[in-house]
Amino acid sequence: MKEKQSFEEEMKRLHNIVEELSGGKLNLGESLKKYEEGVKLAQSCAATLNEAQRKVELLMKKGDKFVLEKFEDNPGEGKE
Repeated sequence: MKEKQSFEEEMKRLHNIVEELSGGKLNLGESLKKYEEGVKLAQSCAATLNEAQRKVELLMKKGDKFVLEKFEDNPGEGKE
């Protein structure tokens, strides 16, 4: 069974796939395979980031207590 790559390795591979697809040198079949791999990597990276966000939310400390706080989805949005 293939071991899961680190977040950084997945992001690097995703970046390489984007460059390959942008290069215009792949045939349709190769492009579809790369696109499918890229979608899977993007989903995996998003899941990793969501899990990290949940962990940080659980560990946010206020004063001498740890409290659960939500991140703002778009900090500064609507503020002038």
